[in-house]
Amino acid sequence: MSTSIRTRVAIVGAGPAGLILSHLLAEAGIESVIIDQRSRAEIEQTIRAGILEQGTVDLLTRIDPNTRVHTVGHRHDGIELRFQGEGHRIDFPGLVGRSVWLYPQHEVLKDMLALRLEAGQDLRFGVTASRVEDVDTDHPRVIATDADGAELVIEADFVVGADGSRSAVRPAIAGTSRDGYFREYPFAWFGILCEAPASADELIYSNSENGFALISQRSHEVQRMYFQCDPDADPNSLSEAQIWETLQSRVPGTTLKEGTIFQRDVLRFRSFVARELRRGRAALVGDAAHTVPPTGAKGMNLAIADVVILADALNALLTENDTRLIDGYAEAALRRIWKAQNFSWWMTSMLHSLPEHNEFDQRRQIGELRSLVDSEAGRTYLAEAYTGWPLG
Repeated sequence: MSTSIRTRVAIVGAGPAGLILSHLLAEAGIESVIIDQRSRAEIEQTIRAGILEQGTVDLLTRIDPNTRVHTVGHRHDGIELRFQGEGHRIDFPGLVGRSVWLYPQHEVLKDMLALRLEAGQDLRFGVTASRVEDVDTDHPRVIATDADGAELVIEADFVVGADGSRSAVRPAIAGTSRDGYFREYPFAWFGILCEAPASADELIYSNSENGFALISQRSHEVQRMYFQCDPDADPNSLSEAQIWETLQSRVPGTTLKEGTIFQRDVLRFRSFVARELRRGRAALVGDAAHTVPPTGAKGMNLAIADVVILADALNALLTENDTRLIDGYAEAALRRIWKAQNFSWWMTSMLHSLPEHNEFDQRRQIGELRSLVDSEAGRTYLAEAYTGWPLG
């Protein structure tokens, strides 16, 4: 059995990018269908960190003035860079007049799912896209399978791949799922969630003789912390005492508040940018188009920046038959993507130790950090990039 449906825009992926795109299209009077292979519960339980840039928060507030970002989330006006046992605060409002918000991605997903479903969005869970066809025509098609194993064909005026790093849409645009620019880093983050009060009011990025650590928060009762490790490390290889000893040794000068660890994982570091972001009547956004190391807190924010550009382009294309913005989508999106890749690489390389580092490299790294914190221009660049460049 096969079912066919027709829509203006077919969106593959119900993550933040796909959901926000559907809202912006609806504001322009453009209908869309979203499919995702996961259930609603699985989407809402996709636990990922969330540092939201000022522009992202402004957009979410415009979409929903009652957004929980301002009640459940926590505004952070800076971060601390810690090295040689000393902390150096980067004052975001004082330097660039902007802030960031700590608001995990799954909370954004809960908000946007509720908002879109309440608005009547055609959002189909448990539907797996297998391929996209006819992107060089005016009516591309998504071939998918529903939860019962039946084929679903979605014919659209445009297809958007917002379906993550294993995108089913990417091969139709780039010719292969892996065609792009790729870098894998020789280290990873050992991450924990623990039941404890916050050890600091803001994030601490620590470069120490014993290695890198990031002290983050999740809520008043739950904290998120990371330390640099081998990419092949077994997350169950260390006892709780060993984990706390490692973390504490990498944040000298700060006494961490310990608690029961209830989740642990190893997060590999990869950078990727697809060689092509758009072909004919199909385009990629978010992790389908690019991934970045988490050091610069750019992942979800970069996806939303893609969506803002693409929404304007689709509005012009589908309501006015104006192709100029969609023809320029890739160039406009890539301008920000590569800036974010550079910032994420810079933060990563400045704070982490590479396997081949010797004493010269370690001292040079301290010189770089010192040059940054001693310079208003350096602190301003970090604050500007961390809080986010203007959207659109």
